[in-house]
Amino acid sequence: MATKGLVPALGGTLVNRITDSGPKGTFSGSETAIVLTERQQCDLEMIAIGAMSPLTGFMGQKDYDSVCENLTLANGTVWPIPITCAVDDATASGVNSGDKVALLDNDRQLLGYLNVEEKYAHNKTMQAEKVFLTTEDAHPGVKVLMSEGDTCLAGPIDVVCPKYDPDWSEFRLTPAQTRAKFEELGWKTVVGFQTRNPIHRAHEYLTKCALEICDGLLIHPLIGQTQAGDIPADVRMNCYTTLIEKYYVQDRTMLSVLPAAMRYSGPREAVLHAVLRQNYGCSHFIVGRDHAGVGSYYGTYDAQDIFTTLAGNGLDITTMNFEHSAWCTKCESMTSSKTCPHGPEDKIFLSGTKVREMLAKGERPAVEFSRPEVADILIASMK
Repeated sequence: MATKGLVPALGGTLVNRITDSGPKGTFSGSETAIVLTERQQCDLEMIAIGAMSPLTGFMGQKDYDSVCENLTLANGTVWPIPITCAVDDATASGVNSGDKVALLDNDRQLLGYLNVEEKYAHNKTMQAEKVFLTTEDAHPGVKVLMSEGDTCLAGPIDVVCPKYDPDWSEFRLTPAQTRAKFEELGWKTVVGFQTRNPIHRAHEYLTKCALEICDGLLIHPLIGQTQAGDIPADVRMNCYTTLIEKYYVQDRTMLSVLPAAMRYSGPREAVLHAVLRQNYGCSHFIVGRDHAGVGSYYGTYDAQDIFTTLAGNGLDITTMNFEHSAWCTKCESMTSSKTCPHGPEDKIFLSGTKVREMLAKGERPAVEFSRPEVADILIASMK
């Protein structure tokens, strides 16, 4: 159940699908076995630890169809993106309802089991149109989706090893663990910050504005599947720990990793990110410009607007919407259109592309854009 004083998990109960019973290590059983894709491995861990509460396994067709059409599970609970175990035809033909299927990683390490209750056709084109608003293979989320199998296996999971030899184990906290830590620290209100990039000065500004309102800040970088070109997780983690040590109040700031996969589905993924943070115990969630977007597939503030259609249905987290922020040379501080009267000629805007070009040349971005310690880490990583 939810920790006293914190927002409840979606659905009211924090799911736990991790079991100590059963074999571990390299799979040697006689059951049918499936090697999960990278995204499915991420989803498996997120379901098992309760981050995707109220899900207890991979979705059946009623939930799948409802999520695509209505952004809710079949029972009406908010849920924006299908969570499926899609397999190829050869695998699907050997699996029937009632079967227990072993779930493996790429090294054939046993992760857990799927108790199959249903199998159904994976309507990938419909899913792409509804979730990503495009069927273009140039979209990284669509590309992954279209590479998946044509049949979905559904049912509850039992996980014996959410991730063996986990990366950043010190920061790999489950929702139950973050909730316990918030209670220990006396935080009643906690703001979650989603990131898959190093934190620059505008992000720092957003998080510190939020901290003026909330008791604590959870910096919660995504370390699961991302796209080629994204900065590697180990480099980002070095940036986060350095920045927190030097520029954040230690007893008001917490770093934990989110082992989820990026979908790059813009507004729908913003809702998923909010749901996940509610399950981790956050009362508030920062939504900035172009949250979880890619290319020009979504409007600048679509990810903020979508929440106006989702009142109730179990979503208890409060979003904190921020405008595009930049350094104003006249105000001599980070500002947004809400706080600064000056024009764009007085602002320092640096695009991600421009910053990467500068870093690759060993050039530091302006201190108004990036803390020098963070820039040095990124420059070193590119060498």
